[in-house]
Amino acid sequence: MTPDSLDLLTIALSPLSQGLLSAAIIIMIFAIALGLKPEHFSFLKSDPKLFWGGLAAQLIGLPLMTLLLVTALAPHPSIALGMIVVAACPGGNVSNFMTWSARGDTAYSVSLTAGSSVVAALWTPAAILFWSALYPPTAELLNTINFNRLSFVIQTTVMLAAPLTLGMLGAHYFPAAADKIRKPLALFGAGILAIVIIDGFIRLTGALLPAWSLILIPVALHNGAAFALGAGAGRLLGASVPRRRTLAFEVGIQNAGLAIVLLLAQLKGLGGAAAIAAVWGVWHFFSGGAMILLYRTLDSQKANRKRT
Repeated sequence: MTPDSLDLLTIALSPLSQGLLSAAIIIMIFAIALGLKPEHFSFLKSDPKLFWGGLAAQLIGLPLMTLLLVTALAPHPSIALGMIVVAACPGGNVSNFMTWSARGDTAYSVSLTAGSSVVAALWTPAAILFWSALYPPTAELLNTINFNRLSFVIQTTVMLAAPLTLGMLGAHYFPAAADKIRKPLALFGAGILAIVIIDGFIRLTGALLPAWSLILIPVALHNGAAFALGAGAGRLLGASVPRRRTLAFEVGIQNAGLAIVLLLAQLKGLGGAAAIAAVWGVWHFFSGGAMILLYRTLDSQKANRKRT
């Protein structure tokens, strides 16, 4: 596959698959909202600078860094679009587990994940359009596929905001039931999402494998830069070491599943962009594991120095 043909490759989904993708993300967002509690936003009162600074690093800093990165690397337009869409999505719940494993501040991690999930309903679609418009190749690509921007904003906002609102109301008025069904719903939605995505990419494996270097290298660089941005933001905010680790994971681990859904169901299934999001979703488990190992090794070395 040539780079130019990667830009033109599209993943065509049947109406049933498109419906299942939308249903999967709605179920997953609803499940996340069922778990949101007032204490998850405690940092708004206890340390607002750290809360808003962390959100700013993720919601503004990461897309800005991505724009600078695609400008420097000049990847092919569909690859750049995939990077921008991933950067515009909120953080994923995986960051909470990785933060805990790396001995970061888990409460701060949960607070930032909750905050970005709430803001994402209005922020994500607008951010995708804003940042992709600032990079001429992606702006031209969206024009080439006759992308309806207004329809995208309306559909995406409704798809994200409706289940979020209903889930938060359910958690408030029916807390016992919300706790009971939250995890099964999340697993059910993730299962639907995995089945549809795996089916789509199995059919395109032969076309995408020859372009692996065009996809993996930008993903690795982008993810590494995101981890560095989060850790650097923690230093600028004067955060403690555990909270700097938290910010590294909150910025470095993105909701690639949501990015895939938006690209397949709303953004014409552009092959290069969807492949970037899919590889991101796998790669950040390896890079996150490496970060955990690094942090725990540093802790062990520090403990050994204290004993000697």
